[in-house]
Amino acid sequence: MKILVTGGLGFIGSHTVVELQNEGFEVLVVDNLSNSSEKVLDGIFNITGKKPAFEKIDLRDKSSVQKLFQTHQNISGVIHFAASKAVGESVENPLLYYENNINTLVYLLQELKELPNANFIFSSSCTVYGQAEKMPITENASVQPAISPYGNTKQIGEEIISDVAKVTKLNAVLLRYFNPIGAHPSTEIGELPLGIPQNLIPYITQTAIGLREQLSIYGNDYQTPDGTAIRDYIHVVDLAKAHVIALQRLLNNRNVEKVEVFNLGTGTGSSVLEVVNAFEKVSGQKLNYKIVGRREGDVVEAYANTDYANTVLGWKAQSTLEEALDSAWKWEQKIRS
Repeated sequence: MKILVTGGLGFIGSHTVVELQNEGFEVLVVDNLSNSSEKVLDGIFNITGKKPAFEKIDLRDKSSVQKLFQTHQNISGVIHFAASKAVGESVENPLLYYENNINTLVYLLQELKELPNANFIFSSSCTVYGQAEKMPITENASVQPAISPYGNTKQIGEEIISDVAKVTKLNAVLLRYFNPIGAHPSTEIGELPLGIPQNLIPYITQTAIGLREQLSIYGNDYQTPDGTAIRDYIHVVDLAKAHVIALQRLLNNRNVEKVEVFNLGTGTGSSVLEVVNAFEKVSGQKLNYKIVGRREGDVVEAYANTDYANTVLGWKAQSTLEEALDSAWKWEQKIRS
């Protein structure tokens, strides 16, 4: 079966392509290379022994999306990663996020709904919960008003998918990620942000390797045990495997609703300082960091209740925080050597 993976050379996308190919799927990758590199194809090949088909396409161009589906008419499912994803950047440049995250989704769904197999896996986020009223967060937690344009694009995206599914053949799974980190154990692929990292872990590893002078920790006055924000950090390989399981659920008609929602996390919250301490332990590196003011758009804490994904989806995160951090550090060392 041919599976279209948008943003398939990005961090989560590339790891998912590996897992799809390991399961025997034929993969078509689409990426505009705005935050990735074509060299990732070599890493995928080195792991799996096979290069996925690749087309450099900007999904914001509607005619390119139409042409893609005309060229590849035997697509059995779409896993949609292509999106901008930094909370802080979205606050500064909201129109970029609405164009890149909403328009592309609409253009994809316009083509996908015409296929006999309209199976769609959506890369969503725990940001749709905003600052949830209760921890850990279940799939039944209310979707709060978004506190960043990025979070709002994920909420709007979920609503668009649900509306389309009501009146078409579309079946979808919305995967609400918590905080993906780490790298493939082979160190052939990993997180490689272009420019200054917007996420904590690559900033930590780049500081440890000497690429960044100092790590900024945004706020130590939150109502948490050590004052720093709490997140649920999940190994990217665990996350990638969940996408394959969710896709197989749709392909085998095991979904019980047209649109299903699953939280993907470990179920454990870790503060920024706990992550720093864990990284120092696994790497043997002392991190240079400073406490600065809070960052607009950040919530105090967010970690998942994973019971639903564990029982219904049949998936569970396997790696520890330390294992994920160790893989991220080995990846950083490799790409800087």
